[in-house]
Amino acid sequence: MDYLGGIYLAVIALAGSVGRALAKGLPESYRVRLEAVAPPGLTQGWIWLHAASVGELLLASGLLGKLCQEGRRVHITTGTQTGLELLKSRLPVWDNGAGRVTGGGFPLDDPQGLESFFETPPDAFIALETEIWPNLFKELESRDIPICIVNGRLTNRSMESAFKPWLRRAASRLSLVVARDGESAERFQSLGAPNVALGGNLKADMPPPPLLHDGWKKLREGWSGAPIVVAGNTVEGEEELVLKAWKKARECFSSLRLIIAPRQPKRFDSAAKLLDDEGAVYFRASGAWPPDLSQWRKTQILLLDTMGELASVYGLCHVALVGGGWLWHGGHNPLEPLRWGVQTLIGPGHTNFEDLVMPLLETKRLRVIEAEDIAENIQRVLSLVDPNDQTPNPVQMPECLQGCLQRTWEYLAPFLKGFKR
Repeated sequence: MDYLGGIYLAVIALAGSVGRALAKGLPESYRVRLEAVAPPGLTQGWIWLHAASVGELLLASGLLGKLCQEGRRVHITTGTQTGLELLKSRLPVWDNGAGRVTGGGFPLDDPQGLESFFETPPDAFIALETEIWPNLFKELESRDIPICIVNGRLTNRSMESAFKPWLRRAASRLSLVVARDGESAERFQSLGAPNVALGGNLKADMPPPPLLHDGWKKLREGWSGAPIVVAGNTVEGEEELVLKAWKKARECFSSLRLIIAPRQPKRFDSAAKLLDDEGAVYFRASGAWPPDLSQWRKTQILLLDTMGELASVYGLCHVALVGGGWLWHGGHNPLEPLRWGVQTLIGPGHTNFEDLVMPLLETKRLRVIEAEDIAENIQRVLSLVDPNDQTPNPVQMPECLQGCLQRTWEYLAPFLKGFKR
């Protein structure tokens, strides 16, 4: 008898019952999973692609492109409200009106939550990074549906979790893990995943970001000739660091503009309050964009309080600050600005991206600096660039970061082609 599975199922079923009874009073972020259902009209042969939140959704683009080329019907799920908001903006781009890609919430891992997703069972389940759900995996396995994890990542913290026995049981049901780095591959193997391959980090092999809307043309005209700093994915407290460094750098570059993008949407309003308190002349990207060039010429800062635009916005700047490494230990993706050839500064806390940072340092366009050195390094970079030169100069990817998407697809494809329930 599967005692671990029985304990988990009892707990998750109770949580589902209580949650649904109280759903109306729960925050929207909690209701995403409680209210998740499969879309109507799913046909035999559909693929279930799961991306936990915003970062994984952005990562899904290349893989989704491969699936669409194969003519597969795909339903993408995500587990957060911000993920759903990004889905709304990205689905028209991904699907291009073909009607073969849908998106929605990821269900709670209890029988009632999963029921609608098995009315027409998928041909395969593919999850990005670290998504291990014991009851879902049990249901998939019982129907001989392949369970695949791509860009798989496991940390020491996950391995030391009190839930490790449940993770081990769920991992044993995996059909395929394509790990993003060697350490993660070893950890999946130690959990008992039977089929682990090394594909590399899909973040190194993402398709070009989408074009910016027409409002950005006026900003570029209004800021023409001015150097621009983009500070992306800042975590709590880093906006203050960035503003301090920006003011210091303006002592040498008085026309310096700033675009700042907090990592979490729930912090957009607090970032706006900070700018108000500083007396900054700024606009919020989520609001009405000024059509008058004179307004943009007066504007010092743009608060990028939108989803899914940051990777494209890096292409406008002369210096990029990638947050998450000055007041946090994890860091965020430095490849987004480096794809444009932008000189990029990150903090020493980049453990979540160690496999990217180390080879990218060899390109000489990425620097790891302390918080107190941000202003000095902005000035150093700007002294060597021409603000009027907007010619992209992409970084040549180190060989170890090339071909990750194709390798991942070659491992994954046998689990998708000709599979019969």
